[in-house]
Amino acid sequence: MKDNKITELLNIKYPLIQGGMAWIADALLAVAVSEAGGLGIITGVGPIEHVRNQIKKAKSLTNKPFGVNIMLMQENADEIANLVCEEGVSVVTTGAGSPGEYIEMWKKNNIKVIPVVPSVAIAKRMEKFGADAVIAEGMESGGHIGQITTMSLVPQVVDAVNIPVIAAGGIGDGRAIAAAFMLGAVGVQMGTRFLVSKECNVHENYKQKVIKAKDIDTEVTGNSTSHPVRVLRNKLTRKYLKLEKTNPNSEELELLTKGSLRKAVVDGDVENGSVMAGQIAGIVKKQQSCQEIIEELILEFNKSMKKGLDIDM
Repeated sequence: MKDNKITELLNIKYPLIQGGMAWIADALLAVAVSEAGGLGIITGVGPIEHVRNQIKKAKSLTNKPFGVNIMLMQENADEIANLVCEEGVSVVTTGAGSPGEYIEMWKKNNIKVIPVVPSVAIAKRMEKFGADAVIAEGMESGGHIGQITTMSLVPQVVDAVNIPVIAAGGIGDGRAIAAAFMLGAVGVQMGTRFLVSKECNVHENYKQKVIKAKDIDTEVTGNSTSHPVRVLRNKLTRKYLKLEKTNPNSEELELLTKGSLRKAVVDGDVENGSVMAGQIAGIVKKQQSCQEIIEELILEFNKSMKKGLDIDM
């Protein structure tokens, strides 16, 4: 995996970005990924002082670049947007909204801006706003999702914009990275694979739920609310999906999921909590360090690319 536009843009060894998973992506995980040659990301979800402390902790542990993910629908998005400037963060990734109002400020502070996009139209808008790259995320991913698959979305975004495109959603090994590159992406973002890393702070029950998952074990909840979320099937999803069919406008839907992610991540309640994971959970079978994960990804990628070059049609 040679130097390309993403490694040059972000000053990293490999074009691999760790997803900024809410309640999960902390300084220790981000540092482990960055030290292994990728780009670690700290979640910007939480009180501002908590996020500030995580950024400072990461700075104390590595001199490699790392980023912060900002969920733009969160109540303190303005505070976090200013915080990354104050703390001199290298990269910001964004989701759940448009970062247009912040991009000029971030660029003035030498921050690389990489929004997550679910469609061609939004990718083109982000390029117009001045984004340095975009993450084209397919519906195979865990957490909040769009409506288009990665294989359909990535090549269309690549054809529509002139900035680098990073693929996300359904990428769990080197074969998938090779496929993303063949579609025109120059980097990938991965979340679910790093969930079970040794440096990830998620509860052991959560990790085991991912490791034991089969190919058909994810569900999409929230279609009735226009905010679909991919999670692993459990007692919570069964209740939610049943209620979503019978009474989609019920306040009970919101009550069911309130605090549910923290319940799974921190408390380890993987039956009544929201266990966000992508469709590739079925191929994740072991816990490894971030270094081991990335080394394995590179070996698989190189093997897949060599094999692909040997195929004629």
